[in-house]
Amino acid sequence: MNRRNLLKTGLTLAGGSLLVSNASARILSQAEASENTLANASPGRRKLGTLEVSSIGLGVQNMSRTYQTTIPTRPEMFNIIRTAFDRGLTFYDAAEAYGPHEVERILGEGIAPFRDKVVIATKFGWNIDQQTGKRLPGLNSRPEHIKIVVEGMLKRLRTDRIDLLYQHRVDPAIPIEDVVGAIKDLIKQGKVLHYGLSEPGPQTVRRAHAIHPVTAIQNEYSLLWRGPEEVIIPLCQELGIGFVCWSPLGVGFLTGAIDENTRFAPGDIRGIEERFSPENLPDNLALVKMVKSWAARKQATPTQISLAWLMAQKPWIVPIPGTTQMAHMLENIGADEVKFTADELKQFNQELSGISIKGLRLPQTVLNFSNVEAPIKQ
Repeated sequence: MNRRNLLKTGLTLAGGSLLVSNASARILSQAEASENTLANASPGRRKLGTLEVSSIGLGVQNMSRTYQTTIPTRPEMFNIIRTAFDRGLTFYDAAEAYGPHEVERILGEGIAPFRDKVVIATKFGWNIDQQTGKRLPGLNSRPEHIKIVVEGMLKRLRTDRIDLLYQHRVDPAIPIEDVVGAIKDLIKQGKVLHYGLSEPGPQTVRRAHAIHPVTAIQNEYSLLWRGPEEVIIPLCQELGIGFVCWSPLGVGFLTGAIDENTRFAPGDIRGIEERFSPENLPDNLALVKMVKSWAARKQATPTQISLAWLMAQKPWIVPIPGTTQMAHMLENIGADEVKFTADELKQFNQELSGISIKGLRLPQTVLNFSNVEAPIKQ
């Protein structure tokens, strides 16, 4: 079911996990107009450090299992991956933890016909059994483990090198100097071309960058969660590091497909996020109302406004919206055609400053892995 059908029907997504209100239908006509005018748009190019990528990437996290716990069909996932490339998208984001392992297999097969023309990003760092793919407790960035993980990644991705390798979360047991040392070895061997960090503490970034230049930081960043603006984005500016936004659409919130009556299926992580609780949703929907008003003004969709705002912040910021729907992928790419003038951006940000989001962005157990500083090497 595509987003247009969601707006038309107000039915549930994926077996009842996400309810859409009839009020969402108010933006149907603008969404259809935007699809007609932007359907053939192609993303431009941006630089993450020295690495050139398309201005919008494709997150493939849910291509083995969606937030709603459904299992997408492989042929359709290949079709989305390849159509994205045909439309000019060259930046694909995966991780060994997605699946685990299965998403890397899907991506590797999907991009096989044009592997040398795209940038593959993937991530290590969670404690995953390399033989069984079973997720074990905690993190694991031991240097010897990193090298074993990368060998498995190369096989699953059907490639001889990883263009951008992230540490998925900082391991509080392993000094970042040891982690980057292992990555430097892999770079010397040609198995890794660039590296980055996801959700790191700022001092860890500085220490890593001093050993070998960091290409990109990947953090959650969207109109719904603007935490990186305080420290990490200014740090990227200072050091010449690119910034990649995961969850740039607020796990579906900014698309307009969630209302105050939305409830989530068991297993959907959004069901345990405070910002999506029945108590907080009605207040937080003020943000969606604002985004919808700008979508009408710019003849775009709320999705496109949300992504365009991110890209307007810095020329080295690249959102990587994930999807398992062809229509959504095309809509996302069309965001690159939506531009804000300086005056519009100023007005937008003034309106945004008057909106306060209630509730934690993730469960505390998950947040415990964010902004962690690696231990000092003794």
